Amino acid sequence: MATRKPRKAPSTAPHAAGTILFTGFPGFIGARLIPRLLELRPGARFACLVQEKFLDAAHESVRALAAAHPRTKGRLDLVVGDITAPGLGMGESSARKLRTELTGAFHLAAVYDLAVARDVALRINVEGTRNVLEFLGEAPRLSRLDYVSTAYVSGTAVGTYRETDLDVGQSFKNHYEETKFLAEVAVVESGLPHTIYRPGIVVGDSGTGETAKFDGPYFALHAMNLLPSPGLFIRIGDGAAEVNLVPVDFVLEAIARLSSWEGAKGKTYHLTDPSPHTALGVAELLAKSIGKSFVFVPVPLPVAKLALAAPQVSEWLGMPGQTLDYFDHPVHYDASTATADLARFGIVCPPFREYVQRLVAFWKKKKAEITRGAMI
Repeated sequence: MATRKPRKAPSTAPHAAGTILFTGFPGFIGARLIPRLLELRPGARFACLVQEKFLDAAHESVRALAAAHPRTKGRLDLVVGDITAPGLGMGESSARKLRTELTGAFHLAAVYDLAVARDVALRINVEGTRNVLEFLGEAPRLSRLDYVSTAYVSGTAVGTYRETDLDVGQSFKNHYEETKFLAEVAVVESGLPHTIYRPGIVVGDSGTGETAKFDGPYFALHAMNLLPSPGLFIRIGDGAAEVNLVPVDFVLEAIARLSSWEGAKGKTYHLTDPSPHTALGVAELLAKSIGKSFVFVPVPLPVAKLALAAPQVSEWLGMPGQTLDYFDHPVHYDASTATADLARFGIVCPPFREYVQRLVAFWKKKKAEITRGAMI
């Protein structure tokens, strides 16, 4: 699991007390992150912006958190609103009161779907972020926005993509990448104090395997499970491209710690594996973990995508064509800043080979219950 060694805590962020706006609750990551944030900020309260249609689920999540983490009891307020609406969909008086109380904000709410339609992605990822920024721009006590982006704002960039890079002239493989890029540009250009986190492909907990969604490498796992062994399985291109997988517990602890540290303000962090496996290496580990043996046959990316363009094939394998781009793209995410700053807290990203069996064990147990389209 993600290593967390005891260290002397660096100076904490100024919003360790006060009210903190949080979007993306009660999603899987949000519900797991908030208890840790409250633990690190004993004087803080969280105002969680929740769409009315998710209010019942949010109340249930608050009750569950209070039972599992007693220190959260009475410190989570649910605020009905919508990031896609001007003023976050709040009444004027409620918005004014909240803005005067805010000392910090976490913006996680987004659509996480490689196949998302462009109009939907623009409305949620871009306009939603701009609405959050506009709201925070009128919060006089705001010390920082902690914004969760993605490493894949890199789009079609090749070679080494650094934490200081953003617009390097890239295009994008899908509307998810494009709109997360545009949202990050908006954050940078807003002038608000901020810290940006760019996770790689987030998979389950390295200790328990737990996740709320089966996508990314789970698509390949599902396909392998359907095929006979010994047998054949496709290898996209030469299989040498890096696939950057990170367990959710590493991402959560990294965000929790860095967001609580004043030294992170103004920085962008790649929450990625500094030494990722290749696409072929990941495939071999997945096959081995379910007791399968394959000869990996090289197939050009355009040919593989053409095969998956047939709905019957894509549905049977459970693998959307957009996933294939991430197994044959020659980009390396430099995480020097994140690695150095997380070392202050004894946090390192565990290698995929150390926890893949736990991911697979959870997948075997829950594959019939968790849909591949679940949001985080």
